[in-house]
Amino acid sequence: MKSKLALQTKIIYILLIIAFSASNILSSDKIEFSRKLNTGWFIQSSEKVVVKGNEISQQEFSTKNWYPATVPTTIMGALVTAKVYKDVYVGDNLKSVPTDQFKSSWWYRTEFVHKNQPNLSTAILKFDGINYRANIWLNGKQIVTADSLFGAFRRFEFDVSELIQPGKKNVLAIEVFPPQPGDPTIGFVDWNPKAPDRNMGIWRDVRLVSSGNVSIDFPFVKSKIDLQSFKQAMLTITSEVKNNTSKNISGILNANIGSIKLVQKVDLLPNERKLITFSPVDYPELNIKNPRIWWTHDYGKPELYDLNLAFNLGDQISDESKIQFGIREISDYLNDKGVRGYKLNGKNILIRGGGWVDDLLLNQDFKNLEAQLQYALHMNLNTIRLEGYWGSNEDLYNLCDKYGILLMTGWSCQWEWESLFGKPTDNFGGIKSPEDIKLVAQYTKDHIKWLRNHPSIFVWVWGSDLVPRPELEKEYMKILQQDDPTRPSLISASNKTSTLTGKSGVKMNGPYDYVPPFYWYSDSTNGGAFGFNTETGPGPQIPPIESIKKMFPENHLWPIDSIWYFHCGGNVFNDLKRYNDAMDYRLRKPASLSEYCTKAQFLNFEGMRAMFEAFAANKYKSTGIIQWMYNSAWPKLWWQLYDYYLMPNGAFYGAKKACEPIHLLYNYGTNEIAAVNNSLNKMDILSASIKIYNFDLKEKFSQNLLFNLLPDESKNIIKLPQIEDLTNTYFLDLRLMDRNKKVISNNFYCLSTKPDVLDYSKNEWYVTPTKEHSDLTDLNKLPEVTLKVKYSIKKESSKELVNIEIENPSNQLAFMIEINLAEKKSGESVLPIFWEDNYFSLLPGEKKMVSGYYSIEDLHGSKPILKISGWNIKPMEF
Repeated sequence: MKSKLALQTKIIYILLIIAFSASNILSSDKIEFSRKLNTGWFIQSSEKVVVKGNEISQQEFSTKNWYPATVPTTIMGALVTAKVYKDVYVGDNLKSVPTDQFKSSWWYRTEFVHKNQPNLSTAILKFDGINYRANIWLNGKQIVTADSLFGAFRRFEFDVSELIQPGKKNVLAIEVFPPQPGDPTIGFVDWNPKAPDRNMGIWRDVRLVSSGNVSIDFPFVKSKIDLQSFKQAMLTITSEVKNNTSKNISGILNANIGSIKLVQKVDLLPNERKLITFSPVDYPELNIKNPRIWWTHDYGKPELYDLNLAFNLGDQISDESKIQFGIREISDYLNDKGVRGYKLNGKNILIRGGGWVDDLLLNQDFKNLEAQLQYALHMNLNTIRLEGYWGSNEDLYNLCDKYGILLMTGWSCQWEWESLFGKPTDNFGGIKSPEDIKLVAQYTKDHIKWLRNHPSIFVWVWGSDLVPRPELEKEYMKILQQDDPTRPSLISASNKTSTLTGKSGVKMNGPYDYVPPFYWYSDSTNGGAFGFNTETGPGPQIPPIESIKKMFPENHLWPIDSIWYFHCGGNVFNDLKRYNDAMDYRLRKPASLSEYCTKAQFLNFEGMRAMFEAFAANKYKSTGIIQWMYNSAWPKLWWQLYDYYLMPNGAFYGAKKACEPIHLLYNYGTNEIAAVNNSLNKMDILSASIKIYNFDLKEKFSQNLLFNLLPDESKNIIKLPQIEDLTNTYFLDLRLMDRNKKVISNNFYCLSTKPDVLDYSKNEWYVTPTKEHSDLTDLNKLPEVTLKVKYSIKKESSKELVNIEIENPSNQLAFMIEINLAEKKSGESVLPIFWEDNYFSLLPGEKKMVSGYYSIEDLHGSKPILKISGWNIKPMEF
């Protein structure tokens, strides 16, 4: 019956819709439904403003001596942009910013002209994020008080139709109050220092949204795929529509997805808000044949669709909404060991990613943001974990949709510990009171309804270190059932159990500080390669020397001192002791900053490679690994695959190597060689070359093997034999060729006959100490090697492609070769940079082709200089 009614409705209105389309009435080219109020702002402390909001929001008010700003921005972010404070990230300059000025409220003020559109009589002011409370005035009238507008993650909207002045200048004034201890606000935990202003301000977009008598809100597309054939998908479209008048209204809701055009008649009571559904039962067009499926970039192509909604009243368009979505299915499971894993479109997927953090002052630049997501692709990672809902807008989420990167999205541990939250906590954290539970539940509902169309988000995470209070979890469950039944949720990122929903099935048992490569294969109780480790890593990742020189004043560059420690983490992560001990014992104590940074890249590379390789070798005993962390909120020395300046370190290329699509690896725990297929393609007739060399490069073992790899398979192909008379330091060379004998993976290890020994008796929550370190100090005996280098640079659109042939003409090992490209004018590195390989080694007589690319814009009008250096490489410039 419903199908028949729907068909009749479409017949009745189809001619009307065709007529509307022909006359461009459905086109929004000439209609401004939404605009961001991001320019023309000024800010000032309330301590320096003697008048009230009703006067500040008048046209006659002068902002002389106020600071210019662009919203979104925090107060501190605006002051830094206005150069009130300079070089705040150098040394310990951040400590010198006076914080008392941020204890009082601050004013934001802007003027704007609202376009006169008679058919769009409804005007809504929308605030996507204010930290933490605010009074708001428009044209001399207060529209909300700080008693009701509070919560850093709330999204607010206010009908200002009666106050707005179409075609004239309007004045908006906002008094923002800082968060107080115990407020559920934005937090950086122990990853870096806190912002001096505690990130107070308008940190997300302010928008003025116009519509006619009916408006469209919260469109949502749900998809169900035939996972056997992938030849059909069923879509369900829902959207809220609202009658903005006190009269009965009837109109047409139109939904377009490419060539699919749907219409539905809608009747609304006065001021009614109604959920409208286009189901595949009533609308057969929503049974999509041969759908374009959204995959992560390692499994396929991240296909996206556009949905356009428009509501028509007679011959006028009242409102429209446009979103992107992906056709995909996410599910989770618990294996026989109680370990949680995830499936994408019915296929098991090993989660490989890093923990994200925004800029310390929440200054988001799209170009920088896109580069960071492109780095994830370049490293072959498929996941970003957000501990919190980061981003001043949807750019981060849109980019992950575009590039095929999964997002693990959920709340931070900021509210779970008293030292971070600012008021007493218990086993469920600090969200205790009915008021706080209601607030955080509303935070969650706001974000789920805002972000749920993003196919990249594969799980909502309710807790980080703990589980939410049962009363709060019940609210989460209601929200999920009502607003997003398309993806799973996770009770905690830690190994916890809920009385309502059971075990999390994941773990957060460290380590967070230095551990040797052997750890990831040998540990069977904490952070080793089993289960889903939602945050872990081998501790510090010291950046290359160029970044160190940007971070610290010249008189604090060397030796390491307390200024360095200010750029470490908090609590037990406030120095570099374990990392430096590992360097001193394994590689020999460095005598200079240059030597320190060179040796650091070796530690970074081998540590990160081993972690990701171990989880790949053990899939699906292991189901996921999140490196803590992926990026940096400010220039730092801990937890990063690339630094604040976008400079990759050795860990970047260690991760890239370990996560390549088809890979050959060494298992430090079992002395086996494993082959890993990280794609959904079957790989036939692969050949592996395995060689072991003494330190003097005399061959001690050689084996060639033929084998096949199934899609997403990991398997051991050989156990290395015990070899007599190995030198203390020796080398393992692995090469994998396809059926055409083309090398598709090469992997070079520096190993020691003296093993690393872990002290499990002194295990801490954040690290398993190393009792004895392996000995690789012979590496200091490698003689200097002069390489032969040929290169070419070719322009391709907005990029330049670099192709380099590097040859080791000597009879010595060329170890840890580093490639860099710099601007000739400044000498600074061109960043971001995308080398297909770096920090690699060449055997005597070996040649290697390395390609890379960069944006011409990032040369800043200069010429490029190619720089080659390394552990024992004579530095060269071209």
